[in-house]
Amino acid sequence: MVNGKLEGKVALITGAGSGIGAATARLMAAEGASVAITGIPEDGVIGVAVEITASGGAAVAIPTDVSDPEQVEAAVAQTVDVFGRLDIVVPNAGIQMHREDRNLHELPEAVWDRTHDVNYKGQYFACKYGLAQMVKQGEGGVLILVASITALKGTTPNVAYSTGKAGIVNLARHIAVHYGPQGIRANSICPGALERTPDHEDHPDPAGRKVEMIRKIPIGRLGTPEDIAPFITFLATDDASYASGANFVIDGGITVA
Repeated sequence: MVNGKLEGKVALITGAGSGIGAATARLMAAEGASVAITGIPEDGVIGVAVEITASGGAAVAIPTDVSDPEQVEAAVAQTVDVFGRLDIVVPNAGIQMHREDRNLHELPEAVWDRTHDVNYKGQYFACKYGLAQMVKQGEGGVLILVASITALKGTTPNVAYSTGKAGIVNLARHIAVHYGPQGIRANSICPGALERTPDHEDHPDPAGRKVEMIRKIPIGRLGTPEDIAPFITFLATDDASYASGANFVIDGGITVA
């Protein structure tokens, strides 16, 4: 992409210290956006911001636990303090408790709560405070919510993860309908199986997962954050100005196989 199509725009991305969030931050900055890099751990967030600024882009690191509404509200406020406005929000931060998030009849409530506090409420907080700023500005805006193909299927054993991701899809639809008259667009994306899952080191069998997933994916490989970031970035540009309330699947064909 890299055509300056986000010149003058300001984006806040959660979970931007690694993975999809970091790849999206790099690409949006290359397209001219000023980017607030939010999330935890702090080292990752700072590292991505330093990388972008060293490459000539504009970025600020804001370590943020998205499950804490006060921290998310403060991140939005700091973004506006630094860059003067907010045009794009990408609620992306997420966790996946692979070992504990399974067997619904035995699922500890703490696992359910922690997963939803980060993945679902974390996106709610980012949308809430991001929307408040966009409404205040009165110039529209764009939200791209990051869900997962687990929102569309019942095959994953991680039930808290998949149900939260399903809710994210409808949250984007709600925003599209109720904030569209104010010039605010919202869409969701559902990435497929990537080379690294959230909390990849906690997966009980990452090598086995890779073999199984590749066997199921028609194009024959796992995805990468760099496969997903261009789609998110495109949805933030004026080229996608008529896209709102939609859910976009980027999965190498696995959900239709």
